Amino acid sequence: MTVQAHADAVLALMRSAPGSPSLVVHDGEVPDGASPPYVVVYFDDADPELPDSRPVDGQPKRFVLRVYAHCVGGHAIAARAVSQRVRGVLLGVRPTVSGRKCFPIRREEGQAPQPDETTGRMVMDKIDLYRLESEPA
Repeated sequence: MTVQAHADAVLALMRSAPGSPSLVVHDGEVPDGASPPYVVVYFDDADPELPDSRPVDGQPKRFVLRVYAHCVGGHAIAARAVSQRVRGVLLGVRPTVSGRKCFPIRREEGQAPQPDETTGRMVMDKIDLYRLESEPA
């Protein structure tokens, strides 16, 4: 089991989003000159078992991947539209990760679009947090 295998499964789902133009997905970095709309994704992993509930070998079996989807558009409507496309391909889906049994992806929280001027021009950024959990197959 690897963090990257789980991240790859999520990225593949996002890149398969229906619609035209194709959903532009960036993994952790937005290239110079990129124009909205797009989603930039950050991942964070966790082992959720409490120390007293771990198996005898001490290795956690359940794995959690948090997916931070920054849905970026030129205005609030565009940021929400990117968010809706992401939600449509992630929410409730059980991705395939070799050797793992994945649970349906859940949305933990989200926020309204916020102005972001870090790129040198104002865009709207809507952040949604998803959770993917898996255990050995």
